[in-house]
Amino acid sequence: MKKCLIIANGKSPTKKIIEYFIKKGFTSLICADGGANSARKLNLLPDFIIGDLDSITNDNLKYYSKKVSIIKYKRQNDTDVDKSIKFAIKNKFTQIVLLGVTGDRLDHTICNLGMVIKYLNKIKIFIAAEKSFLIPVKDQISFISKPDEIFSIYAFDNKTKISSTGLKYKLNNTTLPFGLRESTSNVSVSENVTIKVKNGVAFVIRELQSIIKYDLFQSI
Repeated sequence: MKKCLIIANGKSPTKKIIEYFIKKGFTSLICADGGANSARKLNLLPDFIIGDLDSITNDNLKYYSKKVSIIKYKRQNDTDVDKSIKFAIKNKFTQIVLLGVTGDRLDHTICNLGMVIKYLNKIKIFIAAEKSFLIPVKDQISFISKPDEIFSIYAFDNKTKISSTGLKYKLNNTTLPFGLRESTSNVSVSENVTIKVKNGVAFVIRELQSIIKYDLFQSI
């Protein structure tokens, strides 16, 4: 199973977060254009820098030019994160953790959240952002948890039905159409939490620091 990290040009992750996922097998590092600026600050050497190269600084581009494989795409009909994900799929990666995909551009944040669904049938994409870790679920997944860990669950239409075990506020074929209903700040009451999703996809958002502290990440 090939796994990679993709750092985008949003709020930089910490080195601790990156090191945790490297330990979990996400050993290849791709920077989506300006994500290389964050990598330089963190003293990281990417395997690839991908994009139209309009966000990476000239100094960082020069610094990495003889150390890293830099792939420039001139096309403007997709984002640099898009380009990086397509590159990962083409090169047979099976899982991605996206980092640096939130920040001061709400449109970019929404676009990057959409990537998880856009490529769901081709590659499993997780998002680590600030204090949260996003996992897409379209069938059934069981999580190892710690009691009192926060689980928030979001879906997108009236067809998607969600059931749960191990959460304080149980879901039983519940619909959570976006903008109408959600399960924000639900809480685990067990060391095992199961989420079952029928007829669609749901986003499960967990506490990133709990995952790191208690080593709860699973390559689902």
